[in-house]
Amino acid sequence: MKAVILAAGQGTRIRSVHGEHPKCLIEVDEATILDHQLEALSMAGINEIAIVVGYEKEQIVAHLRSKELSFNQRIYFIENPAFAITNNIYSLWLASDWLRGDSFIVLNADVIFDPEILCSAVQSYAPISMIVDPLWRDETMKVIIEGDRVIRMSKKITQEEFSGTYIGITVFSKLLQNRFLSKLGGFIAAGRENEFFNIAVQELADEGVHVGSTSTDGLAWAEIDDPLDLTFAQQSVFPNLAARIV
Repeated sequence: MKAVILAAGQGTRIRSVHGEHPKCLIEVDEATILDHQLEALSMAGINEIAIVVGYEKEQIVAHLRSKELSFNQRIYFIENPAFAITNNIYSLWLASDWLRGDSFIVLNADVIFDPEILCSAVQSYAPISMIVDPLWRDETMKVIIEGDRVIRMSKKITQEEFSGTYIGITVFSKLLQNRFLSKLGGFIAAGRENEFFNIAVQELADEGVHVGSTSTDGLAWAEIDDPLDLTFAQQSVFPNLAARIV
């Protein structure tokens, strides 16, 4: 299995406290979100990793080159030169050729999480599987689940109808890879490069593809978009992480 970390975004809402730095370089216990993600991937047995970079890409490259990583991983960098005018569907599409030939997991670069969440997710047998928290979180994307299938995903889902909060990590099987990547290409060709890649997942779900889910099971996680998110993570998530970079 491969992994792609989508780290091209500008993170404008958090610059007031984080400065001119990519969100993945927010520090957690003398390490960064990116360091924690890489360790979690290593614990899940995933060592082929691409990082899609854009905004302040040199900082991400320099950070990883300056560290002696304690795990054996091969890191590839893919540049999104249009990061300022595109969304994560375009970043993921740029990684299409690199992803071909294997199952893969996609992570938003601003998500910090307990590594056990990932270890459970990679065991899913669904063609596509989204990691969800059964509890409500403001701002983030929600899902509606019927039986064992995610049937709808949107930030517009209300608290009365939601089944879970999507944490920004999705697993794709090798068998569905070509069909999913073809969907991405179709949206890009249609000029929809400023969307979330989840529109392709939603379309596949609408066509009958089994989009499953795995639960966070109460383990700590946070998506950090703005100063309030960072405060929440510092108070409620960072202290509870099971794995820490030494």
